[in-house]
Amino acid sequence: MSVIGPDFISLQVSNLESSAEFYQNYLGLVRSQAGPPHAVVFDTKPIAFALRDLLPGVELSSVSQPGLGVALWLQAPDAQEIHDKLVAAGVTITSAPIDGPFGRTFTFADPDGYLVTLHSKA
Repeated sequence: MSVIGPDFISLQVSNLESSAEFYQNYLGLVRSQAGPPHAVVFDTKPIAFALRDLLPGVELSSVSQPGLGVALWLQAPDAQEIHDKLVAAGVTITSAPIDGPFGRTFTFADPDGYLVTLHSKA
């Protein structure tokens, strides 16, 4: 027996609808019809990505950096355009765009402070 690899990623968020709108409006993610009422699942490939309500006892405001130690990278062929849109909206960019082995790459903080890296090629 062995693990094949990751096949689902979700973030607990403080305001499900607000965070879902952020990911839709700024990253262009599309909601999937799948998912329970306490979550928004996006139609992402090859791995499903979702946002969900906080579990009991989780308080994101009590930590300095949600997800500290975890790197979340999402591929976006138009990473620079998304960067420019985020900057125009006043979203915090924590690592400016660079060109590297994964194409145009930058990191931003989402509404709950999770750091998300976008890169333009696999």
